[in-house]
Amino acid sequence: MYELPKDRSRLLQESGQLDALELAEAELENHRKRYVEQPIRGVFEVLGDPNEVAKEVVAKYAVILGDPGSGKSTLLQYLALIWAERSVRDLPLYPLPLLLELRTYARDKQARKCKDIVSFIHGGNITCRLNQQELHEKLKNGDVIALFDGIDEVFDPALRDEVVTDIHRFTNEYPAVRSVATSRWLGYKAHRLRDAGFQHFMLQELNDEQMQDFVVRWHDLNFAEGADKDRKRERLQKAIRESRSIKELAGNPLLLTMMAILNRNQELPRDRPELYNQASRVLLHQWDVERALVEDRRIDPKTIDYRDKQAMLRKVAYYMQSSAKGLAGNLISAAQLESILTDYLKTIEVEKPREIARIMIGQLRTRNFILCDLGGDSYGFVHRTFLEYFCAWEFVWQFKESQTLTIEQLIHDVFGKHWQDESWHEVLRLISGMIEPRFVADIIDFLLEQEVDKSAFLDETISWEKMLKKEGLSNLLLASECFVEVRNRSLITATSSKLLKALQNEAEQETPYKFKSELASRLINTVASIWQDSSDTLLWLKKCLKFDQQLFIPESSVQEIAKGWKDDSDTLPWLKDRALNDQKYVRSAAVQEIAKGWKDDSDTLPWLKDRALNDRNWEVRRAAVQGIAKGWKDDSDTLPWLKERGLNDRNEFVRSAAVQEIAKGWKDDSDTLPWLKDRALNDQHWDVRIAAVQEIAKGWKDDSDTLPLLKDRALNDQDDDVRRAAVQEIVEGWKDDPQTFDFLCDRAIHDPFKREEDWEGNPRQTALEAILKYYSDKPQTLELLKAISNNDRDEKLKEFAKVELAKLSENPVGA
Repeated sequence: MYELPKDRSRLLQESGQLDALELAEAELENHRKRYVEQPIRGVFEVLGDPNEVAKEVVAKYAVILGDPGSGKSTLLQYLALIWAERSVRDLPLYPLPLLLELRTYARDKQARKCKDIVSFIHGGNITCRLNQQELHEKLKNGDVIALFDGIDEVFDPALRDEVVTDIHRFTNEYPAVRSVATSRWLGYKAHRLRDAGFQHFMLQELNDEQMQDFVVRWHDLNFAEGADKDRKRERLQKAIRESRSIKELAGNPLLLTMMAILNRNQELPRDRPELYNQASRVLLHQWDVERALVEDRRIDPKTIDYRDKQAMLRKVAYYMQSSAKGLAGNLISAAQLESILTDYLKTIEVEKPREIARIMIGQLRTRNFILCDLGGDSYGFVHRTFLEYFCAWEFVWQFKESQTLTIEQLIHDVFGKHWQDESWHEVLRLISGMIEPRFVADIIDFLLEQEVDKSAFLDETISWEKMLKKEGLSNLLLASECFVEVRNRSLITATSSKLLKALQNEAEQETPYKFKSELASRLINTVASIWQDSSDTLLWLKKCLKFDQQLFIPESSVQEIAKGWKDDSDTLPWLKDRALNDQKYVRSAAVQEIAKGWKDDSDTLPWLKDRALNDRNWEVRRAAVQGIAKGWKDDSDTLPWLKERGLNDRNEFVRSAAVQEIAKGWKDDSDTLPWLKDRALNDQHWDVRIAAVQEIAKGWKDDSDTLPLLKDRALNDQDDDVRRAAVQEIVEGWKDDPQTFDFLCDRAIHDPFKREEDWEGNPRQTALEAILKYYSDKPQTLELLKAISNNDRDEKLKEFAKVELAKLSENPVGA
């Protein structure tokens, strides 16, 4: 199931080791492409919803793969728990879950307490016993779901193979039984169970929405209602939003749970080193207290504990940063890794240090999930975050503990050498959070003294405007990030004032360039978040509205004022004044912030409706429409009002916004789909018709009328872009429909597009691109390419077809 990611193959290729993988680049890319193009499905879409009696599922036999802490065991336990919590009367309606811990099964089998899975169920080391005859009948009838947890937790390879064979035999003996197995992906061999009919699925990391939902529900369960709960929930949500490294870890459910626990007593962004320390301790110790350290008796946990593992990983990370590729590489040879661990083990007088080092590498890779095997006899850190953390910790250890690194060396040899390398910024920030404030003040002074040639970092892709990229202020931005890491900033107030003044000067001075939007937002946010308690900060942010020639997006100031000074009685009147009397970007930003932050004010909704109806600028009217839809969904007047705006606003982008908000917020209303269909057919502007087509395709895919509607729009809309959009949605949602290929072939030949401008999109090319992406193995595809490359009336499409034809001829499918 797991394919070697492309970025890892690139690492090995650059280090001259790809040949050892014996994978042709074309084959590797083909695997990667097929993997990436698979749709992400909900777990219960694949396994069946445990709350529904329905028998049909996507995968009758499934293997769920994932990282440690990704929720594999929890998923199986949840399926069993849902069944156990039902009323006795309802239990016969649902399949009986048999949750089997394969580690325990393997031990019993090795001890000859059982010969197969059924004998283990009846006589093995499990909690309860079932009537043998009744269970046999249930198994034969398929009234059971077998849950095999932890193939990877059977450590002995030969015994693991036996267990997999037993699972296969079980499914042969009871073919009607649904079966689900779990394993870490690392080291898992898919072919045995794939040949037995098992489909393989990889658990994905939590996405942004799932992280936020987790945080809300965790705090609901663990805190009483009140300000403390709200404050701590928002603190964790903010940390995940604003820290790349914390967000990377938060995608793992177990680590996110640990963050939530730590967040009860400390603010995560300021204590990230401690967070990573605790996270590494979980990975290095707690997961394996009852697993590898007990089972592998060659390692004495009293002699080598998690602190020793942390020390070894510090040495590994330090070596990796000093290599040719540096931190950007995340690559170390197996020989060098073994040498580093052996040298450390000698210092704590471990017997047979080289042998133990090899065992330790296995544990760090397969059990602790800190290191991963990249192939080609090379290793790297699974999470880049841990590479950065252990590297920073080693520098701090040399500075504070062994005192082999002076402050001058830390400033000049570490910060001085790497402050312009963005791949090092996280390490430098972590160092700042782990040393005393007075030393950080020296580092910030050093960074402020550095000169940056801004002319080298101007983006001139817009011919009429020079835009400064964030690299042009890299010394100031890094100084600010290091300052944020300081726990007690009151100890370095002079440095604080100097840094603030430097940031403000950059925003205020006249220059021949503007800041790119991301740089302007970052600069404004930095000042607002770090110095929010200063009385001068609010005045300065308001002043920034006049710097639009420099900052380019003055609405950043509006957003920061609304967020940071919401409780100030002057903020709402000030925002309303800006919404009426400033330039359009500021006015629309002010409307958005009022809708978000003052929903409970009785005057807000009438004021927003007035802006939506009467403002002269369409961007302001659109902001008001979107704000009302999101904030007042439960108001009975909102839907009729939005429909009126979707029909009658004089601007197509406002009408499109109304269409999108109605589709998102009122999908369950019986009148929504007919109304959207009317807009898809009858709105006078193509942008609104596209919005309606896209929303119908996404929200009503299971409606039997949706595909015919999309085909009609792809055939008959008078606008090229609407026809293109309809083709794209058909491909996105119905590529497996048996008629889609023929329909796309027809569109690739017969769409009436006629090019007038070079930038226009051709629906025929959109259809052809889809055919090449999803149906390149069909024999008709080659003939279609030949016909288009010779006969199409659009020269750009003919040229595109010729290029693709050459590729297909060089690498024929199935060759």
